[in-house]
Amino acid sequence: MAGAVDPGRWHVRLGELSAEYGVPGVSLAFLHGGEVHEFAAGVLNAATGVETTTDSLFQIGSVTKVWTATQIVLLAEQGRVTLDTPVVEVLPEFRVADPEVTKVVTVRHLLTHTSGIDGDLFLDTGRGDDCVEKYVAACADLAQNHPLGATQSYCNSGFTIAGRVVERLTGKVWDAALREQIVEPLGLTHTWTLPEDVLRFRAAMGHLDGAPAPVWGLMRSAGPAGLICARPADVVAFARAHLDTGLLADPRVMWEPQVDIPNPHTLGRQWGLGWILDEWQGRRIVSHGGNTVGQAAMLWAVPDADTAVCVLANGGDSAAFQHALATELFDELLGLAVPPVLGPPAEPFETDVERYAGVYERAGARMTLTARDGRLSLYFEAIGALAGMQPPMEFDLVPVDDTTFVGRPEGQRQWLSAVFYELADGSPYVHFGARATPRIA
Repeated sequence: MAGAVDPGRWHVRLGELSAEYGVPGVSLAFLHGGEVHEFAAGVLNAATGVETTTDSLFQIGSVTKVWTATQIVLLAEQGRVTLDTPVVEVLPEFRVADPEVTKVVTVRHLLTHTSGIDGDLFLDTGRGDDCVEKYVAACADLAQNHPLGATQSYCNSGFTIAGRVVERLTGKVWDAALREQIVEPLGLTHTWTLPEDVLRFRAAMGHLDGAPAPVWGLMRSAGPAGLICARPADVVAFARAHLDTGLLADPRVMWEPQVDIPNPHTLGRQWGLGWILDEWQGRRIVSHGGNTVGQAAMLWAVPDADTAVCVLANGGDSAAFQHALATELFDELLGLAVPPVLGPPAEPFETDVERYAGVYERAGARMTLTARDGRLSLYFEAIGALAGMQPPMEFDLVPVDDTTFVGRPEGQRQWLSAVFYELADGSPYVHFGARATPRIA
């Protein structure tokens, strides 16, 4: 029955689901009916066999972006910046490759992934307190993968730049500002950013292909884009503060749609400020996910039901696991159906695939689309600084309609979607993996 929570069932069910999807360890917390429920299963590290507990810390990855966006909105509420303040007004030294973008890109562009700045610069600028400052200096060579404000493309670098805005306005390093603005006011005891702090707790190790990952985490310069470690209950407490005025004077400002996502089948339909926005059966859903080195996080909130769910996992088929868990849990809590992952149509759809053939490229990724015998094949490879960080993948794309295609790499359970579209100036793009990539040949 929707609304009732059976804790005993979820203690068992979490272990069953994690085993089914090859997840070594998982921790779950959800707020429902005014109460927070916590569960854990499996091991934090397959090599050591240390048991996962509800107070274990996992890397929440890009869920961190909602925290960084919240820091900016808190500063805006205090009148210290506006969302439409050009970044260069706060950071006069800021530069990207396009001089016009340098002058006019705003804080809002950063928080909504609409800057067009190449978002996949992963650069280790050291462990010092100046790592974010050094990272922003290195952004001077970043090119545009789309014109400013023309579309949406996921941008990690934009959030590290936003973190530097926080540093300049608060006079503190991002980690310290985060603690002062959010962590301590909310009384979060199990939320940290630096490994020397995380080490004081039980900490999850990421797993790749079932074995512990070769490194524990990302470089410190990625902090504002994805370095928070926390237990799920702390992440739920953060979400709860957005469901009322526990942190912001008006948290709803972060849920106002800022841009439509060209491919609404991957993460959601729109982006707000930090939050991803969607609707399930006509009800507003705000969410964000995150992936680091073999760890995966997901946070969903249903504002009209005062319900929030966070699940953290350290490997396995995490995307399929998250979807299966959400489908079961939201049905039980709210009678709410989670939309299925888009797959091939029941009846084959015929369309002209030749028009989409070509090479699509942005810094860090190249996609070669080839039309053969009426079928479209995608070859995806990491290039530049990201070359070698992930193996190439090749698979066929199946048309769902004239612009939407799905494909499934070998060995994966879930379908991936790609949407072909044009910008206002007619430039052809594909939106895949939450990123916009232009056709260059």
